[in-house]
Amino acid sequence: MRKGIEMALMTALLTGLQGLKVHTRKLDVIGNNIANVNTTSFKSSRMMFENSISRDIKIGSAPDTNTGGTNPLQIGLGVQISSVQRDFRTGSLNATGDSRDLAIDGDGFFLVDREGTTLYTRAGAFRQDLSDDIVTSAGEKLLGYGVDSNFNIQEGELQAINIPLGKMRIAEATTEASLAGNLNTDGDLPSTGGQTLLMANASSGFVAISSASPAPEGGDRLGLNTKLVQIQDPAVGDDNTPLFEVGQTLQLVDSEKGFGVVPTRELAITASTTVQAFMDFLNSALGIQLEDQQNPDGANPGVSLDAETGIISIAGNTGSVNDINIEASDIRLVDQDGQILRQPFVPLKTAASDGESVRTTLVVYDSLGSPVSVDVSLVLESKADTGTTWRYYVDANDSQGTKLDVSTGTIDFDSFGRLLTDTPVSVSLTRTATGAVTPLVFDLSFTGDAGRTTALADRPSQLLGVFRDGLPAGTLEAFSVQENGVVLGAFDNGALRALGQVVLAKPPNPGGMVDAGGNAWQVGPNSGTPVVVIPGESASGSVISGALELSNVDLGQEFIDLITTSTGYSASSRIIRTADELMQQLLVLGR
Repeated sequence: MRKGIEMALMTALLTGLQGLKVHTRKLDVIGNNIANVNTTSFKSSRMMFENSISRDIKIGSAPDTNTGGTNPLQIGLGVQISSVQRDFRTGSLNATGDSRDLAIDGDGFFLVDREGTTLYTRAGAFRQDLSDDIVTSAGEKLLGYGVDSNFNIQEGELQAINIPLGKMRIAEATTEASLAGNLNTDGDLPSTGGQTLLMANASSGFVAISSASPAPEGGDRLGLNTKLVQIQDPAVGDDNTPLFEVGQTLQLVDSEKGFGVVPTRELAITASTTVQAFMDFLNSALGIQLEDQQNPDGANPGVSLDAETGIISIAGNTGSVNDINIEASDIRLVDQDGQILRQPFVPLKTAASDGESVRTTLVVYDSLGSPVSVDVSLVLESKADTGTTWRYYVDANDSQGTKLDVSTGTIDFDSFGRLLTDTPVSVSLTRTATGAVTPLVFDLSFTGDAGRTTALADRPSQLLGVFRDGLPAGTLEAFSVQENGVVLGAFDNGALRALGQVVLAKPPNPGGMVDAGGNAWQVGPNSGTPVVVIPGESASGSVISGALELSNVDLGQEFIDLITTSTGYSASSRIIRTADELMQQLLVLGR
């Protein structure tokens, strides 16, 4: 009898001891939760208890015809820990205003690289290291998708997200531009193109030296194939003294076309440079369009030679914006050192270009982001019962080489002033010796989403550039992360480009993840292999830039659990104390 009592008391002692142990462990869990109440993205835990094995005194019996059934007679042998469960519910999001801080609103983990091992975290207090990689405070690199040379996201292989602020520069060549405005159909039709004569003096033209080879034909004073170094100097009486010498250069400087100054152009004089070469030089430098057309006065646009008089004529295109003005000082002869020797031509202007016209200037960009100035003119060409026709001229002041004119053509409007020609004009600009892609080719439209060109009775004609893509060179100055994880870089030229994409990992069983310390997790035996997903897809959370996820610890619940656990601990200790007192009583009876 005494032995049975002793065994019962020992069981009570051990049961109380188990109660102390499990409640101590629960205090550990509660203490850890409370300690991490301010830890970024911390996930609280709760300890679950279960009863230990029971001592079966009777297993009970089923009822029969004579007696009723009896229930089992079992005495529990204490308590044990069933599990420690993580609460992966999203904590509150706290705005920080720092675009480097990231939070996940919903399910998922960021992927980070810790010394070659992929870990998972929800703590998004990222910063940049010396190599511009985005890292955690412990130096773990944030992983995601990269971009190709055209800033397209490359899904597949994970790599470190790199954002080189202040170091990355981009530029984009123009591919499209458009103009809009109104052309005054009440304007005057052109009657003439500009006319300028280049004379040897105030009364006569040039003449070849007597020994010129080839000599001008018949009674001509000059021929197209006459070499410049075989033209007589009109200031010297000797008919064998040349006006030009090999090694000298002709410069066209400060001449005007319309309301602008023609870019400076040069022609090097060699032993084979002919009058025709000089005329071609002027055509290109002045931007005279040489399409198969006649001006209303019957002259053909371009530079021509009157062989009988030796006078060189310059016929400009129609439209007041195409009027050419050349002063004697605008064509200079310089030596090899660039010193001005003389002004060899005497210009005589006999007519000015007229006709309703308008000009505007566009600035486009080459592949290096260099600005290129393009002048676009529209000149009224004809009026009919069905509408009006206007001729466009495209000049490129900043195009490389000697050629100023780029293209010309016509566009038509109906009798309501609506544009009938909506096909873009292809513009090709030479960019040789600039390092940029050459030629720079873009489409020029007179209609588009940004505005349309009309031809109505309105004074004066107006034309503006309303759209142009392409970008000058710009430096990466800031970035932000979109909800789908795309990292957008902002450049100081106004460009926005994708620099990468933050991705999320979704394990089949987040509760099976193993805590790796430092706010990071690793794959556990019961977690399954995480699947990499785009934020916001596959039931994953979205990424919030400029915010951090707070701890999801509920302090109120923790304090309640702390009280109940303390009570459980005290009650377990009371079991031990009571069993001890009974044991002492039993020992007294045995004396």
